[in-house]
Amino acid sequence: MREMTQILDEIQEVISQVEEEQLVTVIQSIQKNKRIFILGEGRSGLQGKGFAMRLMHLGYQVYVIGETITPSIQSGDLLIAISGSGTTGNIVQLVENAQRKGIEIIGITSEPASPLAQSAENLLIIPGATKTGSGIQSIQLLSSLFDQTLHITLDYVCLMISKRDHVSNEDAKKQHSNME
Repeated sequence: MREMTQILDEIQEVISQVEEEQLVTVIQSIQKNKRIFILGEGRSGLQGKGFAMRLMHLGYQVYVIGETITPSIQSGDLLIAISGSGTTGNIVQLVENAQRKGIEIIGITSEPASPLAQSAENLLIIPGATKTGSGIQSIQLLSSLFDQTLHITLDYVCLMISKRDHVSNEDAKKQHSNME
C-alpha cells in the first residue's frame, strides 16, 4: 500500500500546480451557444470521451472527433484537444487544420512548449508525467499520472459548469442513458 500512498501524493502534487486562471478560461469558453468538439488519442482520448459524456449530461452539444456521427467543425465551434506530450502527430495536425479554419482551440497538455501548446489559443497545463518524460515524474508507467489528473481536472470543470448553469444531479440524470 506504500505505492498507493505515493500515487495519491503524486496526484495531489500535480493538481496543486494546475493554474486556476487556466481553469477559469476553460470554464468560460464552454458555453451552450457553441458546439464542442473533443479530440484525443489513446488514454487521453478515453478521458476526453468521458469528459464529452459529462458535458452531454449537462446539456451541451458535444462531439468526439473520430466518431461516425461527428459533423464537420465550423466557425463558432470550440475544439478541446488533449495530448499529454503535446506532440501526438494526428492531434497536432488536426489542431493546425482547425486553427486555419478560425476555430477556437483549447489545448490540454503536460508540456507548455509542445506543438499543441504553441497552436492552441488557450491552454490548460496539467503537469503530470507522460510517456515522453515531460511533467512531474511518477513511479507509474507511461502517462498514468497525466491521465489520472486529467480525469480529476475535467470532472472539476464539469462540476463548476454545473454550478454556473444551475444543473442539478437530477437534471443531469435525465440526460443519462436510459437504454442500459
